[in-house]
Amino acid sequence: MQVIADFCVVPVGVGLSVSPHIAACEKILADAGLNPQLHAYGTNVEGEWDAVFAALKRCHETVHAMGAPRISTTVKLGTRTDRHQTMADKIRSVQEKLK
Repeated sequence: MQVIADFCVVPVGVGLSVSPHIAACEKILADAGLNPQLHAYGTNVEGEWDAVFAALKRCHETVHAMGAPRISTTVKLGTRTDRHQTMADKIRSVQEKLK
């Protein structure tokens, strides 16, 4: 099943800057072929359900290995069965309505 997910991984107990941890997750997502789209408060990805959640698990494993004793992650996701839709499709639909 295809899924579009938005999530925010927050390492806890690593100090004020978490950008090295987020960069490590972005690399994991890209290497998994999930087309990550980083934004100011998280990342959007699209792909097969199992691949998305396997990559998210690898993010947690990696961030823990980098020294984070705790991680708080929020996840929003959507699936469709009526047709295939990409993140770009969703954005394009809104942008067309703004014209």
